[in-house]
Amino acid sequence: MTKPTITQSDAEAAVRTLIEWAGDNPDREGLLDTPARVARSYKELFEGYEVEPRAYLERTFEEVGGYNQMVVLKDIRFVSFCEHHMLPVVGVAHVGYLPTDRVVGISKLARVVRGYARRLQIQEKMTSEIALAIEEVLRPQGVGVVIEAEHSCMTLRGVNAPGASLTTSHLSGVMRDDPRTREEFLRLTRT
Repeated sequence: MTKPTITQSDAEAAVRTLIEWAGDNPDREGLLDTPARVARSYKELFEGYEVEPRAYLERTFEEVGGYNQMVVLKDIRFVSFCEHHMLPVVGVAHVGYLPTDRVVGISKLARVVRGYARRLQIQEKMTSEIALAIEEVLRPQGVGVVIEAEHSCMTLRGVNAPGASLTTSHLSGVMRDDPRTREEFLRLTRT
């Protein structure tokens, strides 16, 4: 997908319009710099469009000293934005895989989560994207991803259900098909 040429000035003008639409004056003292701040903030919050998360997984280590057990990184905190309302989705991801013959640096798993989170998302899609990236690049025996998140689009507006959270999972290979391996992964990811 080709990124449209939208300038910083275009983004700031859009924010000014939203401020006016909400009923305030973008020229009052407290709001003068708000359009520029919002545009810079959105550039950072949506930086996931500037990266290819799969690329983080390409550098692997084969020298693992015979390690052949599950690798699980849990409680990876993230902030994403609901693609339907552009409101924050705040949560944690738990990512695991059973290596075949190589492992990846653990910070790379967190970077994959961040890369997909920093886009307009729905949680179900993000869960699958993370799992499929690990599956296709590392080719492990199995992958497990569990995401738990609170969606501002339903806690701050709409149904107004503060504290409600959504849990999604994507399991593949032995993480899905072997009951003992699946149970081990799910037990390790419980907080």
